[in-house]
Amino acid sequence: MTSTDPTPISFEFFPPNTPAGSEKLKVVVNELATVNPEFFSVTYGAGGSTREKTLATVQDIAAAGHEAAPHLSCIGSTRENIAEILSTYRAQGIRRLVALRGDLPSGTASAGEFRYANELISFIRQTQGKDWIIEVAAYPEYHPQQRYARRDLEHFAAKVKAGADAAITQFFFNPDAYFHFVDEVRKLGVTVPVVAGVMPFHNYAKVAQFALRDGIEIPRWVALKMEGYMDDIASIRAFGLDVVTQLCERLIAGGVPGIHFYTLNQSALSLEICRRLRG
Repeated sequence: MTSTDPTPISFEFFPPNTPAGSEKLKVVVNELATVNPEFFSVTYGAGGSTREKTLATVQDIAAAGHEAAPHLSCIGSTRENIAEILSTYRAQGIRRLVALRGDLPSGTASAGEFRYANELISFIRQTQGKDWIIEVAAYPEYHPQQRYARRDLEHFAAKVKAGADAAITQFFFNPDAYFHFVDEVRKLGVTVPVVAGVMPFHNYAKVAQFALRDGIEIPRWVALKMEGYMDDIASIRAFGLDVVTQLCERLIAGGVPGIHFYTLNQSALSLEICRRLRG
């Protein structure tokens, strides 16, 4: 990529629950495809609960001529069913994955045959070789279940060492957290690209809920201003676009290798941010 090339972008969806949602997502994919994303990723429910819906969504994206990257979580899985899923994706021409530990469904006691994402990645590399592009998750503000920052960094480095090609971060609003995280993992010998995950303010209350759950800091000045707008949807939208665009501009100026938008299956805000960045 030369200095004049736009920063690569990608978009994330969740598998729709209804036929109407699937049809709507096809329209969203076509709209987002106008900005030439590198790929579209599709999430995977706890314990594989959305397995068939994830596959169907990935098939729709691939059928439209775009690169699709299904998420694959290993918690609650066996080597046999992971191999079966990979075989299914291989038959569909899918060659990119986002490999995750994932969460156990509520009420489930057994973690299955894989405890961590690095074990899943090692299994894929041992049985499938280099056939897949494997992305992994990164947490600039550290994993919410991890008490010690150093240990979280070491876990991330272990995933990369197991065979990951790149990483995508959890969303964040503090660019310094991202740059610090990258500096720290580089000290551990990690050289793969660390793509920045970005969440547009589709709905401030929902984004704030996600942030609280995952230990993500929304800057106080942003939170206070958002809360001050009350039900003024137009002002919330305009301010949110400015905040996220400025975040992306700071990341691009700092040399980020890519930006991954968490779309919540919507196109308007991500498209507008891309237009501003490339305009």
